[in-house]
Amino acid sequence: MNDLGFESVIFNFHDVILMMITLQCALFALLLWLTNRKEIKSTFFLAAFLFAHALIPINELMMWGAEFKDHARQNWSNFYFVPGIAYYLDGPLLFLCIKSLVFRDFILKRVDLLHLLPFAIYCLFIILTFYGNPLSVRIDMLNNLSFVYSNSFVTVEFFSKLIRVIYAIACFVLINRYGIRLQDKHSNMEKAHISWLRALVMGFMVVMSFELILSASKIFTHYHLIYFYMGLTRYYTTFLLVNLLVFTSIRFFGMFEQVNEEELPKKPIDDFSINSEEAESIDKRIKQGQLYMDPDITLDSLADTLKIMPRDLSMIINRHFGANFYTFINSYRIEEAKKMLKDQAMKNITITEIYLAVGFNSKSVFYTFFKKLEGVTPTKYRQVD
Repeated sequence: MNDLGFESVIFNFHDVILMMITLQCALFALLLWLTNRKEIKSTFFLAAFLFAHALIPINELMMWGAEFKDHARQNWSNFYFVPGIAYYLDGPLLFLCIKSLVFRDFILKRVDLLHLLPFAIYCLFIILTFYGNPLSVRIDMLNNLSFVYSNSFVTVEFFSKLIRVIYAIACFVLINRYGIRLQDKHSNMEKAHISWLRALVMGFMVVMSFELILSASKIFTHYHLIYFYMGLTRYYTTFLLVNLLVFTSIRFFGMFEQVNEEELPKKPIDDFSINSEEAESIDKRIKQGQLYMDPDITLDSLADTLKIMPRDLSMIINRHFGANFYTFINSYRIEEAKKMLKDQAMKNITITEIYLAVGFNSKSVFYTFFKKLEGVTPTKYRQVD
């Protein structure tokens, strides 16, 4: 109690932000869990990720929060390092959330138990080095900071942050793999709704990298004021990212087009020989009908038009034309755009009108494709006689 009869303040403004992150993560996790009536796996993993993420601010408060850390050391010494398990769980949970979101055939396997190995090692470490001591000794270890600044604890903490960064990178790679798989079916990727997911993962990667740098500073360098500001930055960034993650998941999770993680086994070359005449016929029909100018054309819709199985069409495109569907269709569009750019009768037509006419939905994609194939921009190409 202070002189005015009020309880002592145990939070500062930055600590309040941490408490808000905990409350919002816990609340969102509960809502996602209770409203997931279709039992969508990705939603369960997202709820678990948010719940784990709710423990991280609590761990930060117990370790470093203004007056809160002293309160925790005196009253919650039996639970002091328990919230730290979140650092070993949120990375795997985010990875499994994304994996179950993008892959239709995702199932948990025994090998996935390996994701829990760092968590098990951490629990064993804390039990042996901290909880194995009497209560009075544990309190002394916390009050004099001998344990949290010990070489063993600092090293374990560093590897926990390193593991999270590795998982963030794995998530990013997974999303890119998914994008590549979509290119086997789609000619335009603007409707695939993966840019927001890639941006969110990148955001979490930045936050986790900050934490890795802060952890490394305890081992390799002396404390510097810049580390303090990095710590504050990650608090506010996390607060923003959690809100964006929940908002975008509600908006986009149900619109996600899933693919199979395991590709359908391809027929051996002996069983599926490429008929050059059939391939040439496909090429001719696509050009004559200008089928590529449909901005929403997909592998399935093209196969339906050509009266051929989508799987067989995909194999012909891959093996005879040496491209995926995305590159295959957009190559036709570039050829058509080149004709229009050189046509004197269309010299007053803007480049925007041209790329929209041939089936592109994005100026950046059009320019990237054009320069990749022709070595110059559409503007330069048009100017050359």
